[in-house]
Amino acid sequence: MDADLVALSEAVGSACLQRRLLLAAAESCTGGWTAQVITHTAGSSAWFDRGFVTYSNEAKLELLGVAPETLQHFGAVSPETATAMAEGALKNSKAMISLAITGIAGPSGGSPGKPVGTVCFAWCRAGEIAESETAHFAGDREAVRRQAVVFSLRGLLARLDTA
Repeated sequence: MDADLVALSEAVGSACLQRRLLLAAAESCTGGWTAQVITHTAGSSAWFDRGFVTYSNEAKLELLGVAPETLQHFGAVSPETATAMAEGALKNSKAMISLAITGIAGPSGGSPGKPVGTVCFAWCRAGEIAESETAHFAGDREAVRRQAVVFSLRGLLARLDTA
């Protein structure tokens, strides 16, 4: 585990502990990498409840309760799906805050409207409206996935810092 990811996870953990928040993660294109970074941090069980790896649309439906209409109308890689994933992670865990990641890591699967490197994120706190962002990352599959992990954790940390 590289030092940047370790430091980021420790900062998220410290912020969650200070606010007495449990975190849940819903991941698609990162395949559990965010949860792996989090659980690399000793003591993370005090602030990380669980992770959902929902790579297929069926898993998004079954495990997170994403509406079929959301996937049909907006697609798996969309702010709407990321938001539904974050909300579903809260509903299906004991967490009070969640993050979600869904994207196209490549090398194929992109389209003119959603090229490879497009990743949608959402963060949701219990009782609040979820926030979403879309980012476009360059590089190979590994680079896109790593950038998505970093972006999701930095986004979470920023939202915790303003809470």
